[in-house]
Amino acid sequence: MEKVIIYGSREFAQIVKNLVEICGHKFIGYIDDFEPHRDQVIGTFKDVVNNYSHEDYKIVNALGYNNLQVRWNIQSKIKNNGYETINLIHPKATIDHNSHLGNGNIIMAGAIVEMNSRLNDLVVMWPGAILNHDSEVGNNCFLSPGSNVCGFVSIGENSFIGASSVIVNNLVVPANSFIKAGSLYSKKKVDKLL
Repeated sequence: MEKVIIYGSREFAQIVKNLVEICGHKFIGYIDDFEPHRDQVIGTFKDVVNNYSHEDYKIVNALGYNNLQVRWNIQSKIKNNGYETINLIHPKATIDHNSHLGNGNIIMAGAIVEMNSRLNDLVVMWPGAILNHDSEVGNNCFLSPGSNVCGFVSIGENSFIGASSVIVNNLVVPANSFIKAGSLYSKKKVDKLL
C-alpha cells in the first residue's frame, strides 16, 4: 500500500481518488496551486515538497486534458522534485504480461492493453478503451471510453482519442492530435490540438 497525493482537485482528480482507493492505496490529499484551502486539499505543490517527503509519498497527476502541455510540465516538476508517479490499474482492467507500461499511467475498469503493446508515461485509459497488439501510445495521451486502437498503431505524444473512436491498424497518429468522438481514423489527415 502506497501513500498517495493527487495533483489536482477537480472532477477528474475525484475519479482518480476513487481509483487510488480501489487499488488499495491510502489517499492523503489533493494538491491545488490555485485554491489550496479547498476541502481535502493539503496545500500547493510547494507546501507538499516542504511537508511530505518524496521517500514516503507518491504523487498521481490528475490534471485533465484541457491543456496537455501544462499537464506534462507538472509531471516534469513532480519528477524533478524526486517524487515517484505510480501506475494506477483497476483490478478489472486487462494488461497482457507481454506489454510494457511506463510511469504515471491511469488505467480504468474494462480497459485492455494487449500483447506487445506499449504505454509510455502519463497515459489515461478510460473504461473500455482498447489498445490492441503491437501498438504504442506516446507520453501524456488520453484514450477515451470505448476507443479502439487497432494493431500496429503508433499514437504520438499529447494526443486525445475521443470516445468510441476507432483507429485502423498500421497507422501513425501524429503528436498533438485530436481524434473526435465516434470517428473512424483510417487516413493521414487528423485535427491538431490547439
